[in-house]
Amino acid sequence: MAVTVNQPRVVIIGAGIVGVNLADELVSRGWSDITVVDQGPLNMPGGSTSHAPGLVFQTNASKTMTLFAKYTVEKFLSLQEDGQSCFNQVGGLELATTPDRLEELKRKHGYASSWGVEASLVTPEECLERYPLLNKDMVLGGLHIPSDGLALAARAVQLLIAKTREHGVQYIGSTLVTGIEQTEGRVSGVVTKDATIPADIVVSCAGFWGVEVGAMVGLPVPLLPMAHQYVKTTAVPCQHGRYSSPNGAGLPILRYQDQDLYYREHGDQYGIGYYGHRPMPVVASTLGPTPEDVHEHKMPSRLDFTRQDFDQAWKLSQELLPALQQTEIADGFNGIFSFTPDGGPLVGQSPTVDGFYVAEAVWVTHSAGVARALAEVLTTGKSQIDLAECDITRFEEVQLTPQYVSETSQQNFVEVYDILHPLQPRDSPRNIRVSPFYHRHKELGAFFLEAGAWERPYWFETNAALLKELPAEWQPVERDAWSSRYYSPIAAAEAWKTRTSVAMYDMTPLRRLEVSGPGAVGLLDWATTGNVSRKPGAVTYTLLLDEQGGVRSDITVARVRDDLFQVGVNGPVDLAYLSREARIQTKNAPERAVHVRDITGGTCCIGLWGPKAREVVSQVTSDDFSDKGLRYFRVKKASIAGIPVTAMRLSYVGELGWELYASAENGLRLWDALWKAGQSYGIIAAGRSAFNSLRLEKGFRSWGTDMTTEHNPYEAGVDFAVKMDKKGAFIGQSSLKGISEDTIPRKLRCITVDDGKSMVLGKEPVFFGGKSQGYVTSAAFGFTIGKPIAYAYLPTTIQEGDAVELEYFGTRIPATVTAEPLYDPEMKRLRG
Repeated sequence: MAVTVNQPRVVIIGAGIVGVNLADELVSRGWSDITVVDQGPLNMPGGSTSHAPGLVFQTNASKTMTLFAKYTVEKFLSLQEDGQSCFNQVGGLELATTPDRLEELKRKHGYASSWGVEASLVTPEECLERYPLLNKDMVLGGLHIPSDGLALAARAVQLLIAKTREHGVQYIGSTLVTGIEQTEGRVSGVVTKDATIPADIVVSCAGFWGVEVGAMVGLPVPLLPMAHQYVKTTAVPCQHGRYSSPNGAGLPILRYQDQDLYYREHGDQYGIGYYGHRPMPVVASTLGPTPEDVHEHKMPSRLDFTRQDFDQAWKLSQELLPALQQTEIADGFNGIFSFTPDGGPLVGQSPTVDGFYVAEAVWVTHSAGVARALAEVLTTGKSQIDLAECDITRFEEVQLTPQYVSETSQQNFVEVYDILHPLQPRDSPRNIRVSPFYHRHKELGAFFLEAGAWERPYWFETNAALLKELPAEWQPVERDAWSSRYYSPIAAAEAWKTRTSVAMYDMTPLRRLEVSGPGAVGLLDWATTGNVSRKPGAVTYTLLLDEQGGVRSDITVARVRDDLFQVGVNGPVDLAYLSREARIQTKNAPERAVHVRDITGGTCCIGLWGPKAREVVSQVTSDDFSDKGLRYFRVKKASIAGIPVTAMRLSYVGELGWELYASAENGLRLWDALWKAGQSYGIIAAGRSAFNSLRLEKGFRSWGTDMTTEHNPYEAGVDFAVKMDKKGAFIGQSSLKGISEDTIPRKLRCITVDDGKSMVLGKEPVFFGGKSQGYVTSAAFGFTIGKPIAYAYLPTTIQEGDAVELEYFGTRIPATVTAEPLYDPEMKRLRG
């Protein structure tokens, strides 16, 4: 007898390109109790999809975004009507009209090789062959991607609506959502003007209206609607009769990023998009109700054209494409799109309301890819593509304020086509989050970069004098211009002092949680791969896995008391995850209640590391910091210069020392006491540049770059943190059974550069046997070993000692796969 499985009732808010793709992806996975509701008419809802020009360009610095776009191409090619697909694969051509842009295209070609997109660098002559209308005197070269093209988004929406209706999906148009019902912390229905639609899962795919929908459940949705100019020219004489369709196109989509412009054909007319104008933020709630008679020239997302903002773009376009000098602007509008503080989409579940998901700030380019990823999360619990950089919970609380969202999103609009260095910080807002040591750092000449709204010192100018003392083998090599940005040779001196004397590192920005209550040990034992139930005083490096065994995060768990743990995590996403698990456990078993509290802002941390660290700390404490008093990976309460601290014996730079935690109000006193005590031992302050170099020499992984949910612990080389035989089960355990180093197809490998000087920065392709076999995750110059280091996932058929090549700006750099760790493999320095 067949068993009927009750399916969740899903309501999708928004019938644009994301919402209907999500419905289709769910249907293809066997779900059918789905309702899609939109405030606009279904034939043209009137959101961003209704006016989007449809350019799909796949190559991106983000692997995640590239893979989203690749799937969008595949899906739209498969959507056909009368033998015609919803994707016109005309290819893409990015132009360089400046030497800097030409170098940037070489870097982007590397991304394409890393992420598996076919692309080629082309000469000016080859650009003209592919695009005869170009002004040949302006073009220095280009990047050609043959699989890029034009998505016919409006047609795709209608085909997907028809397809999914056949599988039971219900569509409700011209219906405004006015509220979200909740029952015991979970969505239970979607309220409209006419009725309440019962729901177990609600997904907001409302585009730039997402802020208003999120507010219905108290969820800040950090996006800013922005107007972006798009025009159509009158007919281009030389294009007359070229296409039978008014939107026909055969030339590649063209991007002139040096001037913030892009182009596509509309039959014998040209479409021109422009990002070079002033930012034009929009408040979606002021747009009013969507009319019932939406059409191409009348829709909420289409604002009046401001010709004065386009004048410069028109002159530049006629210069690049002289044929446009015989045309005029026939039509123009300011179309609304969504921008976010970091430029990425917003995907995932609300951290506080179960069953409420978002898929917002998603452009047509990535629409099907995002929809598939979220459908996988809903049906299997995991996306095959890591979603950390898209997760709705990835932002710090201060980054969710309207002021922050507005300023940073506008900056992203301005920079959308700019050449940005991977370390390049935003100019504003700055100094939002500073540690108690900030003013001491400034006195020492700190150079700050920003991450997570924290100011982080990367090196200290007062250490420049140490360069004269550096032994010859520690002298930094000369770097190329690109890798020299946001770098100083002072980092070599700081690494040297850490290895030979003692250094203080500001570790305050690392996220710290306090997990407490009678159910604390049970929660952490279930959520992590390690044995965290050891007696108080133990510190455990362990992993958070998803159900399929992918690495969700790596964390440190310090058991301070029987019912109190201090947990070091990687950011807000970990906080949201552990808080949800704690809430579920507490609800299901009140006697095992557990509370998760973020204590980062009220505390601070100094990493005191180096062979003379013990001598320094002994000057300011009577507590026992010897091996007997505080062994490796142990924690205890202590007093330093009369300041209560929590001391943990661990180190990510590979030297003896401790992470010393104190309350924020005592932070400055702690810094000053250690600084004074260390003067006779040559103590210095050291920054993140030296830290990253030293951690790579030790082979320590960084979550989010060296490992993600796409990797299991054996592939990432952190299987030592997995205790398969521990007493209790843990999340992901069953998925790891049968996996070992002998069965994995790829592994994170250490690579050293043969010439001892050529730098890479990350994401560069790694070639073996003439073919791209992986990409660089992390890279740095290893000052201790005197050569650049890179890590990359490579097939396990590639062994230690094998020669590989790293492609950097079009140049192949010889390198060698090397045994790790490169420094102190027997751990003698760390263990004292």
